[in-house]
Amino acid sequence: MTSALFPHDFLIGGALSAAQAEGAWEADGKSLTVADCAPLTKPAPGEPTRTVRFDREFLDHAKTADPHDFPKRRGIDFYHRFEADLDLLAELGSTTFRFSFSWARVMPNGDGKINQEAFVYYDRLIDAIITRGMAPVMTISHFDFPMVLIEKYGGWANRRLIDLYVTYATSLLERYGDRVKHWVPFNEINMSVKAPEKTLGLLRTGDAAFEQTMFRALHHQFVASAKVIEWSKQQQLDVRFGSMVAYFTTYAASSKPEDVLAAMQEDRLRNLLYLDVLNLGSYPFYATQYFSQNSIDLEATEEDLRLIASHPCDFVGMSYYNSAIAAANTEGLEITSANVHSVIKNPHLPANDWGWQIDPVGLRITLNDLQRLFNQPIFILENGCGFNEEPDEAGAINDTYRTTFIGDHLRAVLQALDDGVNVIGYTAWSPIDSISSSTSEMTKRYGFIWVDQDDHGNGTLERRKKLSFDWFRDVIKSRGASLHA
Repeated sequence: MTSALFPHDFLIGGALSAAQAEGAWEADGKSLTVADCAPLTKPAPGEPTRTVRFDREFLDHAKTADPHDFPKRRGIDFYHRFEADLDLLAELGSTTFRFSFSWARVMPNGDGKINQEAFVYYDRLIDAIITRGMAPVMTISHFDFPMVLIEKYGGWANRRLIDLYVTYATSLLERYGDRVKHWVPFNEINMSVKAPEKTLGLLRTGDAAFEQTMFRALHHQFVASAKVIEWSKQQQLDVRFGSMVAYFTTYAASSKPEDVLAAMQEDRLRNLLYLDVLNLGSYPFYATQYFSQNSIDLEATEEDLRLIASHPCDFVGMSYYNSAIAAANTEGLEITSANVHSVIKNPHLPANDWGWQIDPVGLRITLNDLQRLFNQPIFILENGCGFNEEPDEAGAINDTYRTTFIGDHLRAVLQALDDGVNVIGYTAWSPIDSISSSTSEMTKRYGFIWVDQDDHGNGTLERRKKLSFDWFRDVIKSRGASLHA
């Protein structure tokens, strides 16, 4: 237990993405993204998430199929409703709001030409965030890779994407660098090896060299991030850049040394490789050894490595949803769903309706480990849990399960602060119900605010406060003191 409070300058609020919330997929010049082509893949309770095979045939079909079949195209209509939604987030007392730009809205043709209507929209959005007393945290690329960049260049496997991204990112920094102080170049960059379509724009080919292609594409993103940071320094912008990984806290299945070794190796390749490059500025020894043993040639140049070494990120960003277990021999061990992939089930942890196991202590462990390894400020950019829920007969949503989940994780953050960890912020995913990234469901609900819409787009889109809304407002107002009650 701890009696710690969140610091006075602690950034606390919520996070959404353009891909899952904006909708308006054809409005004001926007072009299609991979997210716009993700269909509803609702699994039965307890079943693992079904993965859509994003290949050329599927995407060609998605371009001509019924738009209603792709939930992220409608989102929750944040594009037209953001003023009222931000009013609700301000009522929560949020001191920050994390959102993302849509590359396909800003540069619909992928050729560097700005869509001025997009700038008009993001001008209004960012100004609205600030005037409501919230500090914007903006992600430059968040799981909505433009289709046109797949069709023209084959995604991030093509080095030309580096300069195209730098043109896109620096246009945003040039326009908003005076108002946005915290920037995230790539959302959950370690998802590249699990969901390469939405992170790298790579279509599944069945090619034996596909792993090499993924790591080359990832390397291009590392170089692009460094070049954007270099440009911002040259322009003397008062901004900070953060890495962003989906952190999978990984335990050994037993005290067997072989299981402990397996957990160490999984932690490195799932989590630490990306932070080592982005925050420390070099490929760690275990990564270069893995590449050598698996005949992976990054085609990294000396200039690439110099850029990465010279321009690391300023803070460690992370999402945290669940932990995982590793074992040298997985035979006989039960498997459960988790964020993007399946993991060994931990018999000591509860789970939500999708099988994602709930582990607030794991967050405290991870925060301590990250402080020890990187000694940089840490920003929890996503934390939340999806639940099936419906209003009761009186129209109320009494989501005590959500206040328990968020409360336990925020207490873990306070305990980490008491441990001496430099946690600078926390944004809950997502303060308003939105479309699921992994399954395109609407009924996997995360928010403090209900949105009247089902999986198939039926509903009024009315926003309604859940029980957790007032609870989270009290947490923010009391700087966490209400968590000790």
